[in-house]
Amino acid sequence: MADFIHEFWEDQAGRHGASPEASWGDNWAIALEIETVAKHLDDGDTVLDAGCANGHSAFAQLERHKLGKLVGIDFSAQMVAAARRARAERRLGDSVEFLEGDVRRLAFPDASFDKVYTTRVLINLPTWEQQVTGIKECLRVARGGGKVILSEAFWEPLVLLNAMRALKQLPPLVEHDFNRYLKKQRLEAWLRAQGLAFSVEEFSSIYYLGSRFLRELVTDPAAYPGYSNPINRIFHDIEREYSGGGFGIQQAYVIHKP
Repeated sequence: MADFIHEFWEDQAGRHGASPEASWGDNWAIALEIETVAKHLDDGDTVLDAGCANGHSAFAQLERHKLGKLVGIDFSAQMVAAARRARAERRLGDSVEFLEGDVRRLAFPDASFDKVYTTRVLINLPTWEQQVTGIKECLRVARGGGKVILSEAFWEPLVLLNAMRALKQLPPLVEHDFNRYLKKQRLEAWLRAQGLAFSVEEFSSIYYLGSRFLRELVTDPAAYPGYSNPINRIFHDIEREYSGGGFGIQQAYVIHKP
């Protein structure tokens, strides 16, 4: 992984500690991610959080399910250290473990987990070839009949949102330097070529339409730095009831391991 990407996440961990902002400042989008992944986990599952950051999402899953075991791995030593500190403070014992690791080279035997999930992890890999390697590794360590949930950012919704923004002369949204959004068409073609059954959960479309387009038409963005605009919560709440339209940059691909 490119050194500047690793350095960025080490710095994020050092600055934000146990806060969800270590991985992203958009708390409402993170909440939607957590809820989406949670639907695919069951009590008793052994679960791998591949790219767990400081453990914020892993802890949220443990609050929702009585998992057999949850293992979180991250390539940032500072993130893993923050996750371990939070585990100790929560007194979770052996129910969760955090390890340094690389999604491209998972240090687990084949078929080790009932469920494997990523949240904005593959987009930190600089090429499609490396992203495919990460997907293959997630599939390798998943048991037959299990699931791999890829909750990632995608290019095509970014293009659609920017087309909408251009209609109102708003500046385009861009990828961060440390991100390479996946292309839905390419991912789906690869999954079909492998003979893998999958479904797509568009869990953030209304939220993105509201928080990345409509909010700039009906509020003063300068008055609310970052993701602090209170209108975001309104669109989060609507999103939980309705979604669709292709605007959600964050989407989940649920792959069924044969």
